[in-house]
Amino acid sequence: MSMMKKRKFLNSCIGASLLFLLVGHLSLAQTVPVGTPVLDDYLRRAQLIGDVDSSSSFMIRPLYPAQAFGIKYGFDLDSSVVDMDRSKFNRVFGKDNKGEFLLMPAVAKFQYNSTYAFGVNDGAFIPNRGIQTIISPGAFLNYGSFSVQFQPELLIAQNQDYLGYPIEHQLSILYYYDYMNRIDMPERFGSSSYSQFYLGQSSIRYNFKEYSFGISSENLWWGPGRRNSLLLGNNAPGFIHLTANTRKPVETKIGSFEGQVIGGFLKSSGFLPPWPDYRIQENNVLIPKPEDNKRFLSGLILTYQPKWVPGLFLGYGSTSQIYQHDISGLGDILPIFNGRKKAQNIVDPTQEKRQQFSSGFFRWMSPKGRFEFYGEYGTRDNDRTLNDFMITPESGRAFTFGFSHLMSLKKPGHFLQISSEMTQTGQTIRDDIRALKTWYIHEHVVDGYTHNGQVLGAGNGPASNVIFLEFAWVHDMNRIGFQMERIVYNNDYYYYRYEASKDWRNKYVDLVPSLIGDWKFGNILLNARLQYVNTLNYKWYLENNPDQYFVPGYDRKNFVGQVGVAYIFQ
Repeated sequence: MSMMKKRKFLNSCIGASLLFLLVGHLSLAQTVPVGTPVLDDYLRRAQLIGDVDSSSSFMIRPLYPAQAFGIKYGFDLDSSVVDMDRSKFNRVFGKDNKGEFLLMPAVAKFQYNSTYAFGVNDGAFIPNRGIQTIISPGAFLNYGSFSVQFQPELLIAQNQDYLGYPIEHQLSILYYYDYMNRIDMPERFGSSSYSQFYLGQSSIRYNFKEYSFGISSENLWWGPGRRNSLLLGNNAPGFIHLTANTRKPVETKIGSFEGQVIGGFLKSSGFLPPWPDYRIQENNVLIPKPEDNKRFLSGLILTYQPKWVPGLFLGYGSTSQIYQHDISGLGDILPIFNGRKKAQNIVDPTQEKRQQFSSGFFRWMSPKGRFEFYGEYGTRDNDRTLNDFMITPESGRAFTFGFSHLMSLKKPGHFLQISSEMTQTGQTIRDDIRALKTWYIHEHVVDGYTHNGQVLGAGNGPASNVIFLEFAWVHDMNRIGFQMERIVYNNDYYYYRYEASKDWRNKYVDLVPSLIGDWKFGNILLNARLQYVNTLNYKWYLENNPDQYFVPGYDRKNFVGQVGVAYIFQ
């Protein structure tokens, strides 16, 4: 496919979506954006309690509460704030009041890191030391079948300097750049304060019954995980994409289905990894990324709830990214057509230009028991034959398993929430580690599975292993609790570099206790998190001390504070 044809194809898709704005009939379509303070977590909890419809899988987000749960204004989940007859801001208009204008919740988020960058699943926030802020006002306009949701995001970050990857050991940085040359994941976004404007949680859509088609820049979350998604999460800013998706489960004789197909372009950060000018034996450790590095990401997801097993959801998701100049056919644009199966010793130049991931997942929930159990199993490359997969299913795999349970307390409507989740993207087969078959990095698409310098999937990055536990008191939208998390960073790099020594002091591990709180004050939603990050062997580094036989790892401490506020206009 020539460059001219590619541009004509993409322009025609965009033009067709914009053309939908010319006709229509009434259909509410506002979403609850992924990461909205308080609301995002409350909706899933409300389903476990039985307060909202149990037919929604919660495995394709953002959600459409008006369609999926019958809530009149999607962001006013308990219908306690918005009153169209008395509102100073919200209006109905047009013939037979077919038009509607609503102010979206005005959102402000703040994050503080005392010593070094820390934080995942935080949208447009960047790796940052100091304070950073996101301001996101918005509005929703609906007329007939057409809707416009405009909720941009303004990011302002101090971006203070901090000690990152150490330079003391030449051999270590050479190994480290084997990863950095295959992914766009800078430690710091420049050398001064940083600000950026994004379209944020915005969309233009044509809505028909259960379906929606349009252009969106919203963050997407695919899969059942509460803390991590293998394919798409809100660890990076949202990217502009064409979308065709369901807004609620589509009922059939055999059960209900939900789905989404997307296609959009990803951007590089424009910033370099640490020590980019370092040279070893007159050779630069950095291999520059290609100048023509615009990438196209396509993806699809499908979920199914069997009619005969209420509460059980099954799903499949797939994503594929490729440099724009490498697009040569339909298989490069739609992931449903790009499963080129082959033996592992066969070279396929077409397939190797794509970075592909696919996963199967499930969620089983019981409103009567107020319990859910879920899991996701993913593979990279999407080129393995069934026989090969059955022999070594652990090759190239990643997985997430978790549960959540609400235990009734003496007061009606008060619960103790216990939840846990484990995610592993680190590999266990030595040959895969030595061949750099690590999740989110790639040999050809050397910007890796990222957008604007941050991983699109599991936020802790390539080969991370995470265990999470939470205990919390909850009542309606209010929650107060304690969380504990253990994070192992890039376990593949540890074995790639330090396998010979097998020195446990080189494992880069965070132990993170957190205090959390969500609260609703009238039309104000507030969430807060205070974290103490106890880092063991920071950046896999051992301190040098010639007078000491057993040198401890370089341990560091970091205090993190996060506050999110959403104001719902009456």
